[in-house]
Amino acid sequence: MTHRMPALLGPEPVFPPVELALREPDGLLAVGGDLSIPRLLAAYRHGIFPWYSAGQPILWWSPDPRMVFLTEDGVRLSSKFRRELRRSAWSVRADTRFAEVIEACAKTPRPGQRGTWIVPAMRKAYGALHDAGHAHSVEVFDGDRLVGGLYGVAVGAMFFAESMYSGESGGSKVALAALAHRLREWGWPLIDAQVENDHLVRMGARTMAREAFMRVVGSQASADEAPASWTERFGTLEAATLSAA
Repeated sequence: MTHRMPALLGPEPVFPPVELALREPDGLLAVGGDLSIPRLLAAYRHGIFPWYSAGQPILWWSPDPRMVFLTEDGVRLSSKFRRELRRSAWSVRADTRFAEVIEACAKTPRPGQRGTWIVPAMRKAYGALHDAGHAHSVEVFDGDRLVGGLYGVAVGAMFFAESMYSGESGGSKVALAALAHRLREWGWPLIDAQVENDHLVRMGARTMAREAFMRVVGSQASADEAPASWTERFGTLEAATLSAA
């Protein structure tokens, strides 16, 4: 039996059609290239993301199905956690501590994962995307102390979540719920969560066939949304507000 290999990328920021991604491992589409801003934006516009470990070449993925959150449904929070949020003094902001958030995500242990895929080259690349107004962090604060957050990439009116972390219990849940809350207000329908895992399912994520996902991405990524800092647009959201979201 002949096994198809992932595409080897050249110097131009172009990718093969996502339909050519492998079934095993699910979604592996291409190898190589770089993490330049044009390459990363081209990838996200086509439903592709980089994911690799230290010592590996850059690997590019487009799994089928895709894991997503529908912003109109929000994020599923338990009744107990909602009761705790009603008394919470936490607040949520955006794009004020991007470097700290991505560093914390890189250092957070993941079940079944040795080391981190957020290698220094990835941190540098997403820092450049952040400086260009495309990568954003959502940050949860207890006073001035960072207690959780997430980061990801916005292209048009489509948000591609990359990673999240909790410095205190529930910090990542609050960041994700706050993001869904704001994106729903802005009319952004979807948060890409990439690959299925039990934790995301418990919070309300669902699978979407890649073909359907790509239709949404094609529409939303071409929306007229200029790249910019989210600090002012996102504002400050009190975590207690999310108890009734």
